[in-house]
Amino acid sequence: MSYTIDQIYDALSQVTHPAFGNNIVSLNMVSGIVIQDNTISFTLTFQKSNDPLISSIQKASRIALQSKLGSDIEVGEIRVNSIQKIEPKENSLAKVKNIIAIASGKGGVGKSTIATNLAVALAKLGHKVGLIDADVYGPSVPKMFNVEDAKLEVKHSNGQELIVPVVKYGVKLLSVGFFINPNDALVWRGPMATNALKQLIHQGEWGELDYLLIDLPPGTGDIHLTVVQEMAITGVVIVSTPQKVALADAIKGINMFRGEKINVPVLGLVENMAWFTPEELPNNKYYLFGKEGCKDLAKEMNIPLLGEVPIVQSICEGGDQGRPSALDENSIVGSAFKTLAEQLIAEVRRRNSILDPTRRVQIIRGQA
Repeated sequence: MSYTIDQIYDALSQVTHPAFGNNIVSLNMVSGIVIQDNTISFTLTFQKSNDPLISSIQKASRIALQSKLGSDIEVGEIRVNSIQKIEPKENSLAKVKNIIAIASGKGGVGKSTIATNLAVALAKLGHKVGLIDADVYGPSVPKMFNVEDAKLEVKHSNGQELIVPVVKYGVKLLSVGFFINPNDALVWRGPMATNALKQLIHQGEWGELDYLLIDLPPGTGDIHLTVVQEMAITGVVIVSTPQKVALADAIKGINMFRGEKINVPVLGLVENMAWFTPEELPNNKYYLFGKEGCKDLAKEMNIPLLGEVPIVQSICEGGDQGRPSALDENSIVGSAFKTLAEQLIAEVRRRNSILDPTRRVQIIRGQA
């Protein structure tokens, strides 16, 4: 029988740390989960290396897993860390030059399509690129790259377990989708989702990258806060359609990142579904959702309009078939994504020339 990471988190959420009166998942104590055949191993992180409750919590964890998942489960090594040992969180990303978040105020605007094709376009321009699918409740990157059946490799280096990203079209990929059945719905509480994301960030073997893109879920919430706390984001790209309801939500996204507590530079706006162009009539444009809505918003908010991507049937087909449209830079949309990548590169260079590196956000309890 195979188990999923969410099943393991759910089982371990039954274990309470007596000193704090909360379960070990909500306390962010569980990480480094590895599932091999019928054996599960993971790491428990304690505030002190000599915590007197270490043994009892290890034992309680074993009992909880076997009680919840069945007595035939094999609980392997339960490693123990102290906070002091894992505090330098930048190490896993030390060789990443720029971290770019791709966000949207609302769902359905094609944010993941933009993130996927932008990553491919950057790789085609000769850059080293990674992509984290941080949309933990609706991971779509595996399908868009046709790697849904990929098996992740876990390797050991300097006493740490590293997850080796899947590589496709020159892009390094990690997604929660690699750990779950694509037909299963994720029913995770906030701490379970954020812990899974932290594993992708800090246990990914990213190596040297020019750009690491983060495909965020729509809206503003726990995942967004986790990302800005765990990573020093170079800047964020906001995706919207020209439709007024989408633009209203895009403004909320812009204001969140620009806010005093977050303070991440907004690199620009991308207008997706800017117009419809039939492939047989490449010079015709039909503005289905309004005209130049993002252009007007970019001017109003004093941010660059990085690109406009039309609706073309091949974008949908490419996403379904796992062959991003950016691979064909001679097509209408391929050319649009190449232009978008070039504009992003220019804006990142400009940002880095005039602003100091972004710091990870420190959120004091009670503030957010």
